[in-house]
Amino acid sequence: MLQPGDRAPDFALPNADMEPVSLASLSGRHHAVIYFYPKDDTPGCTMEALEFTDLQAEFEAAGTEILGISRDSCASHGAFRDKYGLSIHLLSDSDGEVCEAYGVWREKEAHGEKRLGILRSTFVVDKSGVVRHALYDVKPKGHAAQVLDLVRAL
Repeated sequence: MLQPGDRAPDFALPNADMEPVSLASLSGRHHAVIYFYPKDDTPGCTMEALEFTDLQAEFEAAGTEILGISRDSCASHGAFRDKYGLSIHLLSDSDGEVCEAYGVWREKEAHGEKRLGILRSTFVVDKSGVVRHALYDVKPKGHAAQVLDLVRAL
């Protein structure tokens, strides 16, 4: 698990339009909120994405880019974005390497079954690429506003 003070693992992943987005491209210019979510177009993930989208202007005013990552395909991200009018970056980690690097690919239990999946988690990374906050197993409701408060304190 990543801890505050750790260097954030770099990555380059395609967004909903299949354009690469990298953490390194933000370095020195923007803070980053990297949030990992289990699946496009599910209730909790939709709530979380809508809340981040609603607060996007405030994150931008704080010099921060929002990057949502799941293992869904670029096409799935595009449909999710378009259905709900999302304006944040949704990145596809189809092979799960970035999920592994951030320690969010975990065994979970639901309905008596154990399976691997993404543990909803958020990382606040400063302009120098250092993790300032590592939040594992977060609840979606109100989460974006809590993260905005953390970003404003950087």
